[in-house]
Amino acid sequence: MSTVPWETIGRLAELFTTLDTARGIPAEQQWTLQVLKLTEEVGESAQAVIGTWATNPRKGQSHTWEHVQEEVADTAITGLVSLHRMLGDEAPAFFNTLLAQRAAKFLTLDEDAGAPPLEGA
Repeated sequence: MSTVPWETIGRLAELFTTLDTARGIPAEQQWTLQVLKLTEEVGESAQAVIGTWATNPRKGQSHTWEHVQEEVADTAITGLVSLHRMLGDEAPAFFNTLLAQRAAKFLTLDEDAGAPPLEGA
């Protein structure tokens, strides 16, 4: 896996930590605020989906699937920055380990000959 995204994530995390530290915000409060930022991004993703389906009668179709994709990417970036702010340079290894553990729960089903086929497959 390329380390370039993690290098950029690390630089963003360091910048935001430096700015918050200069404002006198303690580390754990910075992490809390970063996680709140993550929830904001998830909300923006949901808002974009609602706008794509035009389910808000006041706004109609206010978004496209491209907007949804951008918001989901913002959510992923913010999540990785959050993780890096909490773990520092250990974040990539932590993420890779957790990804492998989570993926193994599902990917082994695909490889298991005894697993029932998915509906519609």
